Amino acid sequence: MKLLFITLALLGLGVAGIAIKLWAKKDGKFAGTCASQNPHLNKNGEPCGYCGKAADECKNR
Repeated sequence: MKLLFITLALLGLGVAGIAIKLWAKKDGKFAGTCASQNPHLNKNGEPCGYCGKAADECKNR
């Protein structure tokens, strides 16, 4: 039972941290959310599935 409470407390802290970050950021957006802009993850040079930009068009890299 103790482990359950510790787990729920840690998950609650994580969710609260993300909520605070979203609240504190301008327009509630995370910078650089396109994982496909990372050259290690996108070896084929495909455009982003979220915003449609090519890797060389993204300024958040």
